Amino acid sequence: MGNSFELTVVAADETWANERIEAGIAEIQRIERLLTTFSDDSETNLVNKSAGIMPVEVSRETFDLVERSVRISGITQGAFDITYGSIDKRLWNFDKDMTSLPDKDTAKKMVRLINYRNVILDREKSTIYLKEEGMRIGFGGIGKGYAAERARLVMKGLGVTSGVVNASGDLCAWGFQPNGNPWTVGIVNPNVKNEIFSWMSITDMAVATSGNYEKYVMIDGKKYSHTIDPRTGLPVTGIKSVTIITTNAEIADAMATPVMIMGIYTGLDLINQMKNIEAIIIDDDDRMYTSKNINIK
Repeated sequence: MGNSFELTVVAADETWANERIEAGIAEIQRIERLLTTFSDDSETNLVNKSAGIMPVEVSRETFDLVERSVRISGITQGAFDITYGSIDKRLWNFDKDMTSLPDKDTAKKMVRLINYRNVILDREKSTIYLKEEGMRIGFGGIGKGYAAERARLVMKGLGVTSGVVNASGDLCAWGFQPNGNPWTVGIVNPNVKNEIFSWMSITDMAVATSGNYEKYVMIDGKKYSHTIDPRTGLPVTGIKSVTIITTNAEIADAMATPVMIMGIYTGLDLINQMKNIEAIIIDDDDRMYTSKNINIK
């Protein structure tokens, strides 16, 4: 998935714990094979190859994940879009050779095939049909969270009462540390890579962060994130990072980027209408905003 996973199990017996970790790793690898776009025969690629041609029958697991993704696309008004893979990437390399942004009309054309409403789902037949030729679905915004959640469920099913699945910083944790305390999770300082600016104690929760500090380009002294608004084709500005705290790693992963795209007030308004989910936002001026149930001391 292009991400590193780290699995932790709290147990008295090391051999027992390692067997559970191996089961979690196997589940992540299974999800990778299911969702990857780097294998010609993956269900994801079979759907993409048949875009504009015909529906493709997929496993119930893939169908359900796409269905949930389309639902999230609707909730976020397209800020999250399962068809984001349809973007024409020729203008977006985000390296030292990128010295200007495309004009608005050109950018809009680059994202013309991104439209979750053109994903036609038939639950009875378990088929997915992309209406426009050239459309592509992809799980970059939800896949690692889904894999982390599945690994957690597999390990819990095998008797693991305390553990952590960390998917490149997006993680879920359950139970307690060996000392009996909740797990301590650090939130990255968006100004200094690998530095923590705040901590929180969690158990049976998931945390995911989306930020402009991992990949970006500087143009005329202004930082532009690699996060592209699928509705405009232009980079997101105004927010350095969004951290989502909720009970499910898939939802945490899926909601971090769209809140960044929607903006501070629209994003927080959405989060405040949802149950069991909170957000911490840091803007370009290092001001912090939180959803209504978070109290920063």
